[in-house]
Amino acid sequence: MQLDAFRRWTERLHANLATDPRVIGLVMLGSSAEAGRTPDQWSDHDFFVITTSGDQERFRTDLGWLPDAEQIVLRPRETAHGLKVLFADGHLIEFAVFDLDELRMARANDYRVLLDKADGAINAALAEIARPSESHAFDREREMALVLSLLLVGAGRVARGEVLSGQRFIKDFAFSGLLRLIAHEIPAAVGSRPDNLDPFRRVEASYPALAKELQAVLLLEPLASAGALLTFIETHLRDVPAQAVQVVRDVLREAGTG
Repeated sequence: MQLDAFRRWTERLHANLATDPRVIGLVMLGSSAEAGRTPDQWSDHDFFVITTSGDQERFRTDLGWLPDAEQIVLRPRETAHGLKVLFADGHLIEFAVFDLDELRMARANDYRVLLDKADGAINAALAEIARPSESHAFDREREMALVLSLLLVGAGRVARGEVLSGQRFIKDFAFSGLLRLIAHEIPAAVGSRPDNLDPFRRVEASYPALAKELQAVLLLEPLASAGALLTFIETHLRDVPAQAVQVVRDVLREAGTG
């Protein structure tokens, strides 16, 4: 979707909801918020709708309030609160519907409040959930230990013949933790900002050289990929537990020859 059409769809959504007495808020998220990032032709619409208590489920099941509702081709329920919706022209939206109390369970980074009929309460709630919390403070030692443990689990499953499962542990679970470690301790490129909700987003912009190296690692066979990830950890991260890394390497070697 081109930018003008993207913005027109946002305006139509806003207009549809602004006059509905059951709706008290509309919050655009991610690139849809245009808070430092401009949507491109691959961007989807991502937003929260806040309703009066008791009306949330109606907005999740009856989608007539959406612009172009007659063009919906898919509408899978993704979470208890939200859906993905695909339109016939390829436009994808992701949204969740909350009442004001439920909104505080959500997570957000970039956002723009388009509608707040709750005397500023929606703005206040969004500011609260977007602020890093001490309860979610990054535990670097735990994350490192999990990455190494997940690589070991993945190697064992590959060796057992469960290659797809093992590959997922290596290239998804362990790799996700590695990306969180990178974002935590390696400075991002000037002018870029890693996504604090999804470690896979904007890695190329934040760490261009590392991203190329990691992409090459992911193209390897699972056990080779695990070994290359260990080398990456030793090369680029600080305070690596050498004894644990050696144990994982020994398991990888055994898995590859067993």
